[in-house]
Amino acid sequence: MDLEAMSKEYLIKKLNLNEKEVISFVGGGGKTTVIEMLAVELKNEGRTVLSTTSTAIFKPKKGYDAIFIGDMPYGYIPRKNSITVYGEYETDGKLKVSNISKIDDLINMDIFDYILIEADGSRGKPIKAPLSHEPVVSNLTTITVGMIGIDCLGQRICDIAHRQEIMADVLKTSIYHIIEYNDIVKLSIHKDGVFKGAKGRKILFLNKVDDSKLGVVEKIELELKDTAIEVVIGKSFLMNLPLKP
Repeated sequence: MDLEAMSKEYLIKKLNLNEKEVISFVGGGGKTTVIEMLAVELKNEGRTVLSTTSTAIFKPKKGYDAIFIGDMPYGYIPRKNSITVYGEYETDGKLKVSNISKIDDLINMDIFDYILIEADGSRGKPIKAPLSHEPVVSNLTTITVGMIGIDCLGQRICDIAHRQEIMADVLKTSIYHIIEYNDIVKLSIHKDGVFKGAKGRKILFLNKVDDSKLGVVEKIELELKDTAIEVVIGKSFLMNLPLKP
């Protein structure tokens, strides 16, 4: 595995995107950054992108061409190579959506090439297990990306996980258990794990990977090779791409 070569691959290629996709991002920390990076890549390729949430996201301060809070204007058509941001309402600096039907309506308008949805919250923790009402994944999703930060390895559940008691229950252990690579595998395939409620293709995005973690990543890939879960690696120092003029 050549991490240096893989780090040069754009997310569009890593995720093997089709011409149009609805992508829901779930799981641990890093979702917002990856969504922002992917949106910029797609914009640079001349695509129309909608970045939104089915739960809550911090209101972006820059990097978008249009932002709508409430209702999207009737007859709105995004221009080529643009990023549109949408939230149903704003509170405490966050854009929120109260009902997934709002997002489904936007998808059904069919005016965007790509719709990127932050469909889960993790409070910045690299790994999580969802509550009963989490994540909020649209039935129109074509790809579900499950995020896990590889920096959770060697850490106790109680120190590094969001929804620590639920994770301990899913893994049949205690909150003081130290996370190992096989726990990532278990969380990936468990019905109440990271891909709970997933639609479309399932991609496990292992984030913050450096050279020292490549052997562990290969073990995870091997364990998941006979499942429907694809594995994608994000290097630890992935940087935002510059916008093309």
